[in-house]
Amino acid sequence: MSFITKINGVDLCYEVLGAEHQQTIVLISGLGSQMIRWDHTFCQLLVEQGFRVIRFDNRDSGMSVYQNGEKPAFNGNHREFFSTLKAEDIPYSLMDMAKDVIGLLNYLQIDKAHFAGRSMGGIIAQLLGSHFPERVLSLTIIMSTSLNPSLPPSDPEVMAMMMKPSVDPTIDKEVYIREKLVFAKKISGDLYELDKGSEIKMIEEELIRSKTKNGIIRQLLAMASFQYNLDNLKKIKAPALVIHGTQDPIFHSDCGKDIAGTIPNAKLIEIEGMGHSIPQELYSLLCNQITALISEIEE
Repeated sequence: MSFITKINGVDLCYEVLGAEHQQTIVLISGLGSQMIRWDHTFCQLLVEQGFRVIRFDNRDSGMSVYQNGEKPAFNGNHREFFSTLKAEDIPYSLMDMAKDVIGLLNYLQIDKAHFAGRSMGGIIAQLLGSHFPERVLSLTIIMSTSLNPSLPPSDPEVMAMMMKPSVDPTIDKEVYIREKLVFAKKISGDLYELDKGSEIKMIEEELIRSKTKNGIIRQLLAMASFQYNLDNLKKIKAPALVIHGTQDPIFHSDCGKDIAGTIPNAKLIEIEGMGHSIPQELYSLLCNQITALISEIEE
């Protein structure tokens, strides 16, 4: 069952699975991604390993509503929008999103937790590790980046697909779903076949849960305004695991190597054929690796 509470002026939607007395793992979602992308099967595997799992919608995604949600206004033309953007138009930062996580911990009266972040959620996890070390027991950073400007760029075809305005699902839901399926297939890598039925079900559930307008644009602005800081990564002291696919078209595999090579004593696991998604075939592997990281801390 999900709940909504006010955190930093945001109506934040979250869900807790597992027993209260167990160690807590907080799952942080990526750009425009809802907490249900950490699907119940994945979460249940962690619960069965003996953890309490918290998943939540970042501000401006799913059922988490950012109150100043109409600013900045977006006219549907991404290129024109970003070219005319001013600093004062950026409504919030990735640090603000990291503070939402801390606010949720405070609300739930959790002193420390383990964190796993995917994609943009991995950047938020890095900020937690560097700026709130007293709250972080471990970090698992999946298919993410440090946003180091020297890293290889995203695949231009994938970026074009991301920046293309979506069909309004209230006007043509069938075309909307078809476009989302094409994109999901494009970023999934060659080794793991996209489960079309599960993906359609996920897209439809996301449509039902979505309470924001242009939320992904504001999240993009938060990423665009982020300033890479090498020293911040180097001061992360929590045990860290970096998991990255060899066929990730959004964040090149070098991005994972960069993070693991910068955070002191971080461990890197490269998964052959994995793209910018987590297929069900890898759920057990990822959960086992997260559990192994935590077990090493306890020894």
